[in-house]
Amino acid sequence: MIEWRKLAICIALFVLVLILPADWLPLADLNPIQQRLLAIFVLAAGLWILEPIPVFATSVVIITLELMMLSSAGLGWLVADFRSADLLLPYTSILNALSSPIIILFLGGFALAVAASKYELDINLARVLLKPFGHKPQNVMLGLMMITAVFSMFMSNTATTVMMLAILAPVLAAVPEGDPGAKGLVLSIPVAANLGGIGTPIGTPPNAIALQYLEGANAVSFGSWMAFGVPFVIVMLAVGWFLLTRFFPPKMTELNINIKRKFRTSPRAIIVYVTFATTILLWLSTKLHGMNSYVVAILPLAVFTATGIISKEDLKLFNWDVIWLVAGGIAIGIALSKTGLAEAIAHAVDFTVLPLASVFIGLAVLCYLMANLMSNTATANLLMPVAVAVATTLIDAGQLTGTTSLLLVVALSASMGMVLPVSTPPNALAYSSGKINNKDMAKIGIAVSLIGLTVILSACLLAV
Repeated sequence: MIEWRKLAICIALFVLVLILPADWLPLADLNPIQQRLLAIFVLAAGLWILEPIPVFATSVVIITLELMMLSSAGLGWLVADFRSADLLLPYTSILNALSSPIIILFLGGFALAVAASKYELDINLARVLLKPFGHKPQNVMLGLMMITAVFSMFMSNTATTVMMLAILAPVLAAVPEGDPGAKGLVLSIPVAANLGGIGTPIGTPPNAIALQYLEGANAVSFGSWMAFGVPFVIVMLAVGWFLLTRFFPPKMTELNINIKRKFRTSPRAIIVYVTFATTILLWLSTKLHGMNSYVVAILPLAVFTATGIISKEDLKLFNWDVIWLVAGGIAIGIALSKTGLAEAIAHAVDFTVLPLASVFIGLAVLCYLMANLMSNTATANLLMPVAVAVATTLIDAGQLTGTTSLLLVVALSASMGMVLPVSTPPNALAYSSGKINNKDMAKIGIAVSLIGLTVILSACLLAV
C-alpha cells in the first residue's frame, strides 16, 4: 500500500534539490548532472527510510531516473545539452547493475536455499545437529543458535528464521505460561540469524555490496571473508547466548524438540546434497581451482535447473525483491563513482585532518543508526559508495593503505542493526510470533549490537 503523505515528502525533497541553485547546496562546484544525481540520491534515501513504497520499488525508480536523466540514451530534452560536455553516463553502465556478478552470487545462493528446502535438507540437518545438545533449555538454545547461524551463512536469513521458528513452534506450545525462557528461545533465532549472515559474502546483502567495491588489490575471496567472518560470528554467538540466558532465564528444566523427518534418498535429493557440498567446497578453495565466488555461484543454478530440481515455479520462490534492492544500490554506486559525486561528498568534510579512529567510528555509528531504522541493505547501498570515496581520500593522504578495512566497517555495522522489529526481517518474523514485545527485542538487540560494534571497530582499527 502506498503512503501518499510520505511519498509526497520524498518527491518534494527530490524536486527541491533538483531546482535549487547549485551554489546553495553544501557541495562545491556541482555540475548539473551531479546535482540531478544528488536529487536522486536524496529521493532514494527518503524512500528507503520512510518506505512509502516497497523498498525494491525504490530501486526500480532509481534505475529508471538514472537512465532518463543521466544517461547517454536519456530523455532527449533533458540530456541534449550535456552530450557535447561528456557528462552523461553510458546507459549500459547503469543497466550493468542488473547483471553484476553480485546478482549472480545471490542467484546461486537462492538456488541452494530453494533446493535445500524443497528436498528437506535444511530440516534434516537441523534434526541431526540438534541431537548432541540434549534437553536442557540453555543447551537447546545454544544448539538452535549455532544451527541458525550456520544456515544463515548460506541461505537467506529470512528463510532460515522461518524454518527455525517452525521447528520451535510445537515446543513453545508446551512451555509453561509466563516462563521467560520462551522469550529467550524465540529471540535466539533472529539474533543468530542476524549474526550468522556476517560469516560469508552471501550471508547478508551488505556483505555482497561491500564485495562489489573490493576489487584488485583490495579483493577479498570467499574463504578470506570466512577467515575473519566466522570467528566473529562464533564470538558474538557466545555473547548473545550468554546474554539471552541471563536476560531471560528459563524456569523449565527440560525441553524436547521432536523433528520426525528422514533424509531423502531419491536421485534428485542426492544431486542436491552433492551440489550443495561441492559448491561450498569450491567457494572455500578458490586458490586451488581458480574460479572466483561469482563463477562458482552459477554452478548450482545450472545443475538444479538442468535436472529439474528447480522448476520455473520454484524460480518464483527466489527473493527477487532483494535482487532488485541490491541492483538499485549498485546503480547508485556506479553513478556516484562515474559522475564524481561520491568524491564531492567525501570532500565536503576534510577527513584528513580528523584522527583515523574518529572517521571509522563516525561511519560505523552512522551506519548502525541508519540500519536500525531502515533496511540494512538500503543503508549499505547509500553509504558504501561514500565510504569508498572517503577511503580513497585517506589513501591519497597516506593515512590508509587500502579500502578494505573501512568498507568492512560499513558492511558489518549495517548487520548490527537488530534493535527494532523493523530493523531486519528475522526480527519482524520473531516479533510476529506474539511471544515477545518491543522491549524484549530492544534489550537484547542493543546489548549484542553495541558489543558487536565495539569488536568490529577494534578489529578493523588494529588491522589498519
